[in-house]
Amino acid sequence: MTRQDNRLTDGTPMLPVRCHQCGAGVQVRKASWQQTSVQWSAEAVLACLERRASVPGDGPNGSAFPACEALRESIRRAALDGVIPVPDN
Repeated sequence: MTRQDNRLTDGTPMLPVRCHQCGAGVQVRKASWQQTSVQWSAEAVLACLERRASVPGDGPNGSAFPACEALRESIRRAALDGVIPVPDN
């Protein structure tokens, strides 16, 4: 039996972060300074100003939402303030 590689998620819980602009609350986990996992709730999707204003584009990921810059900054600030831990790699 092969063990699934969970090194990036073992012991690192998803933690709440609120967007400084619209107040949307998401769950966040940092695997490194470059990699962030975000889980959106239905309420957060409705609250996010940038997400509501986006128009899906063409291509295979046309319905995918690329990112919310205000939320990205809120997550970055939470990581810099130590609210969201960033593992040493």
